[in-house]
This record gives sequence, structure tokens and C-alpha cells, in this order.
Amino acid sequence: MALMQKILPCFHISSLYRTTMFPLLTVRHSTNYNASLQQEDDQPAQNLSNPYQKEKRCCVLCKYDVNVDYKNARLLSQFLSPFTGKVYERNITGLCKSKQKIVESEIIKAQNAGYLAIMLKKVEYFKDPKLCDPDRPVRPHRY
Repeated sequence: MALMQKILPCFHISSLYRTTMFPLLTVRHSTNYNASLQQEDDQPAQNLSNPYQKEKRCCVLCKYDVNVDYKNARLLSQFLSPFTGKVYERNITGLCKSKQKIVESEIIKAQNAGYLAIMLKKVEYFKDPKLCDPDRPVRPHRY
């Protein structure tokens, strides 16, 4: 064994086993060139967005830049309960604070001017598409 180590200093028994027992198996040793390429390819991708980040919520009125007016009774009726006539809260409507405040004040103006009924919704407005669903609130209620 000592004689073999003197004759073939870089020879190892495991390399002989690999080449004689499994001739189809080729052992590939990496060089410095391959190692440098592998390090460049192994870098993490840059400028990727976080896949777990929630999308930022934007209220419907801000998204489509809708101006709320007290004369637009059809729009304002979307934020009223059809049975009680009360204004839905922010957790149901999904509006931002400023737009919710504007909608509430415009509803009061419309009711005082006679454009909106105080207790019930007009029958013509029942088939309108719903902007908010009281059974499925956008945000959880604090109580």
C-alpha cells in the first residue's frame, strides 16, 4: 500500500471503485470556472415583490374618482339599509374615512331635500348592483 501511494500520489481507491464498478457513472469535478458560474447563477433574484403581502385596499369611490352629490339618490341608496334606512358603517361599505363622512353628510342632505326616503329604500333601487354586502363585511367589526 505504501508503494502504491509513492507511485500514484493522487490516486484514491474510491475513484478506482467508481470507474471499474460503474463505468457509465462519470464523476465531474468542478473547476474554478464552473464554481464562479455557479455562484453567479445562484444569486437571489432582484426586485421581486413579496408574494405574501396583502393588496392595499382602496375604497370604491376613490378608485373610480366618484364625486358624491346629494342629488344622486341612486348612488347614496347603495349605502343605506333597505329595511331600516340606516347608513352602513365603514366596515361594511369599505370606504375610507373621508369618503364615509362625505357620504353620511350627503345622505342627510338628500333626506332633508326629499331625494331619499328616511325609513325605506325606493323599490326601483332594489335591483341595482350592490356596492357593499352587509352579510360579508370588508373589515371585521370591532365588537
